[in-house]
Amino acid sequence: MKLIGVVGARPNFMKMAPIMRALAGSGIAGRLCHTGQHYDHNMSKVFFEDLELPRPDIYLGVGSGSHAEQTARIMVEFEKVVLDETPDLVMVVGDVNSTAACSMVCAKLWVPVAHVEAGLRSGDRTMPEEINRLVTDVLADLLFTTCADADENLKREGIDPAKIHFVGNVMIDSQQFYLAKAAGSDVMERLGLAAGGYGLITLHRPSNVDDPDIFRGILEALGEAGRRMPCVWPVHPRTRKMIEAFGIDAEPLGLRLVDPLGYLDFMRLMRDARIVMTDSGGIQEETTVLGIPCLTLRENTERPVTIELGTNRLVGTDPAAIRAAIVDALDGPPQPHSVPPLWDGHAAERIVEVLRSWRP
Repeated sequence: MKLIGVVGARPNFMKMAPIMRALAGSGIAGRLCHTGQHYDHNMSKVFFEDLELPRPDIYLGVGSGSHAEQTARIMVEFEKVVLDETPDLVMVVGDVNSTAACSMVCAKLWVPVAHVEAGLRSGDRTMPEEINRLVTDVLADLLFTTCADADENLKREGIDPAKIHFVGNVMIDSQQFYLAKAAGSDVMERLGLAAGGYGLITLHRPSNVDDPDIFRGILEALGEAGRRMPCVWPVHPRTRKMIEAFGIDAEPLGLRLVDPLGYLDFMRLMRDARIVMTDSGGIQEETTVLGIPCLTLRENTERPVTIELGTNRLVGTDPAAIRAAIVDALDGPPQPHSVPPLWDGHAAERIVEVLRSWRP
């Protein structure tokens, strides 16, 4: 079997790395295509280095742009790749524009698609990621899921159950594989932090950072944590542009802005944090396995299992609710939690087992 694995943005890299590792020696010829959706050093190259991903066999270099521009450029360039490479299967991961764009190309060229992390649903179609998930899943021939509710979402949408394979979470594969290596990071020393004595923040979703009133309200609420302990915030490039455009000064709130971090540095910070405050999907999963309290600054989540079983709490974007959740997380008793089924570091191996027996 000839397989092309597609990555485009930072969350994809952590998901594809264990799959590429599991493909070695499997008899499946895996080639890696990087669309270039994330392209600067801090958002792309450093992750390839930290995750020991092979240099991409194919690099499309599409760069940034509106959702329509970026998706269109990926489709134009990836169509050339598929026609030239004639793969037996294309594997996409996650829910970024590259995921949906490459799936649409393959569907029109009658090339089978495998979607890793299928079936996640927030129910919020104002999120670009939700549209990408829906488009990709309806086109995919193999759907690899991380949790039981993802299976149920797909079945409810009319997906043939024979296409659905519950394999676990490849994001956790990377976390488990690199956790010991991340422990050797000196990021704590560089930032002057003590284990258990700081908060960690990430914010990047347009619904949170594109409206100045919403953005300021969230940051002022996060100041509740900033008054109690150092709060480190690795700032996404797009978010930094919005901070500058709105003239926001986060330092008086006790929020310490730093440049985006590599995978190992960020994993070390997350592992030793007292609390994590985020609007990221993957971080909800990673904190659940690490047992770190996580406050999700969104009105919905496509990962409800992290609330039902894990350490995640959905707190919304209302400043009063955020402040109350911070106080409760820092002053209240630890909440009981467990690790979801099959989040054991072996999801990629199960994916390869399915691929070896699959026939189009």
